Amino acid sequence: MKFSVSRETLLRPLSIMVGVVARRPTLPILSHLRIEANEEGFTLTGLDLEVELTWQLSLHRLDVGGSITVPAKKLSDICRSLSEGSLLEFSLDDQRVVVKSGRSRFVLATLPSSEFPSIQLSPIKHQVTLPQGQLLNLIRRNDFAMARQDVRFYLNGMYFELATNRLRAVATDGHRLAMADAAVQTAEVEKSSMIVPAKAVNDLAKLLDEIEDPVTLIFGEQHFQVNMPNATFVSKHIEGRYPDYEQVIPRQSDKLVVCDRLELRNMLSRISILANEKLLGIHLQLTENTLTLIAKNPDQEEAEESININYQGEPLDIGFNVGYLVDVMDNIGDQVEQVQIALSSPTSSALIQAAGGGDAFYVVMPMRL
Repeated sequence: MKFSVSRETLLRPLSIMVGVVARRPTLPILSHLRIEANEEGFTLTGLDLEVELTWQLSLHRLDVGGSITVPAKKLSDICRSLSEGSLLEFSLDDQRVVVKSGRSRFVLATLPSSEFPSIQLSPIKHQVTLPQGQLLNLIRRNDFAMARQDVRFYLNGMYFELATNRLRAVATDGHRLAMADAAVQTAEVEKSSMIVPAKAVNDLAKLLDEIEDPVTLIFGEQHFQVNMPNATFVSKHIEGRYPDYEQVIPRQSDKLVVCDRLELRNMLSRISILANEKLLGIHLQLTENTLTLIAKNPDQEEAEESININYQGEPLDIGFNVGYLVDVMDNIGDQVEQVQIALSSPTSSALIQAAGGGDAFYVVMPMRL
């Protein structure tokens, strides 16, 4: 095996691949990348038995094709350490990979590519094509609400649901819920869904860009797949039944608050400075056209601030985790200028969305303070 490839070609793929490969591998080869060079180009593959990413790249020159595995992080560090515009020459010497660039020479241990595992693809149920920027936006508006290490394993991921002309993403940790829709073009399809692990969602977000280039989303019986022009992303799904998120969304709220998103977000940030560091609870006090936020902590410190809003309902005092509200304001979308918050009582959840409606909804449970 002998070939050469430019540093710029490898730099971004390697940085993403390092995040995909197993951090604490049960098998040594899972900390490696498989590299394969042939007349069609250069292929990198990394996985952790739950997620697999394959990336096709162009070669500068191919002398002898071949396939081998190399330590992922070490190769990435070598690539990052080299100067811009460098050319990396790979060759195989006694089952070790030699990487040369200018006057630098690195010798890396290898493992046989024949021992490199792969995720078994399952039969395809549905697939849909959409701009990758649209898929990235769908993920970004929801991922903060995913649970990470919840004993309810089915919450440790994002729920994707495909229906006729609609792709929906939902995430919840049991205290808050995020839901966003994307319009897609499909034939008449039976509703299909899948829970994608949180790590896979985060890895996929790093792979996507805010561009109109299309990607194909595949719902398999046992796997979730995204096909891009130069990369293929595969993830196993989480077995389990996702909660009925529709039942969580409050529909009978009779108190509607409309206010400026950035003004509210900045006020929440200031008030949070003196909130209880463990509970992060604050009071929202509503009176006619006025919202007052109050934070207190065990040191007898207190913060209070008011803003003008559009509100005509009865007075209300309700508590929330300030961090949850800040997350909503940060992720609902930069294009959203006004938000509306639907409330009913001090013990009922809040429904937050763009004023006048939108394609993203957020539910936040109240706190007893």
